[in-house]
Amino acid sequence: MGARGAPSRRRLAGRRLRYLPTGSFPFLLLLLLLCIQLGGGQKKKENLLAEKVEQLMEWSSRRSIFRMNGDKFRKFIKAPPRNYSMIVMFTALQPQRQCSVCRQANEEYQILANSWRYSSAFCNKLFFSMVDYDEGTDVFQQLNMNSAPTFMHFPPKGRPKRADTFDLQRIGFAAEQLAKWIADRTDVHIRVFRPPNYSGTIALALLVSLVGGLLYLRRNNLEFIYNKTGWAMVSLCIVFAMTSGQMWNHIRGPPYAHKNPHNGQVSYIHGSSQAQFVAESHIILVLNAAITMGMVLLNEAATSKGDVGKRRIICLVGLGLVVFFFSFLLSIFRSKYHGYPYSDLD
Repeated sequence: MGARGAPSRRRLAGRRLRYLPTGSFPFLLLLLLLCIQLGGGQKKKENLLAEKVEQLMEWSSRRSIFRMNGDKFRKFIKAPPRNYSMIVMFTALQPQRQCSVCRQANEEYQILANSWRYSSAFCNKLFFSMVDYDEGTDVFQQLNMNSAPTFMHFPPKGRPKRADTFDLQRIGFAAEQLAKWIADRTDVHIRVFRPPNYSGTIALALLVSLVGGLLYLRRNNLEFIYNKTGWAMVSLCIVFAMTSGQMWNHIRGPPYAHKNPHNGQVSYIHGSSQAQFVAESHIILVLNAAITMGMVLLNEAATSKGDVGKRRIICLVGLGLVVFFFSFLLSIFRSKYHGYPYSDLD
């Protein structure tokens, strides 16, 4: 029974093979070749990605920020595959470009990149690079970029969005602000470690030594401590520094001024009400001091009992200081439209 059943099964299988459509064999062959090709393409993509990450890790082991030209930018940042985020600073550091802001921003960028490179959380998901205008002019043209410095985040997938460009004009380029922006875009939190700076400590020690030496030399006559005019001058200096935005500069780290890369024109007054330049705060300080001096002269002319002609001259000088510099100050405030950013700084 079993012996007779075996041939019948073989005959049945043979019939099935004979009755398969003849056009199905090319289709199966094509499907098999397609699967092999897709598998090979996926393997090739994985190998290419591994090579790119290995190369980036090798560069990162040498320096925290690696420089890129046009070819490297297109290979490691624009071309897929990519499973890492790339922070790029577009800058112009060559001496002939005379970009002082670029040098200042580069120092903060270097602090940030070093903090990431030597942190315990360092991994192959985030890299820092730089494109200099003189080394990658084609990159600037490709991105339609006409100003420097500029910081951009290139995500692992897709094109950069508007928020992937750091708002340097409004926030400044302090390393802490850059780290906060990177955390928002990549979920990678970088704790900024600044190298020790003893200049403040040395300056404080010198000031204390000067004051101590002065008190020691004048130890028999300390009446100057009770001098109201001296303390008034010290108070005015503090007021001028605070009202001109020096604390905002210290917190946000804005550039000193801005030089237009096209025509070379230098701007000392920022056009936005959300930012200011360091030079601008110095101008405001001088204007406030001049207006205050004018008010003091007007008060002196009104309260003194000296010669009438002299009092008249003092009054005219004080009035001229107030009118001239106040009009200048008013024109700056009008150009800012909404006032200064530190007026509502929280």
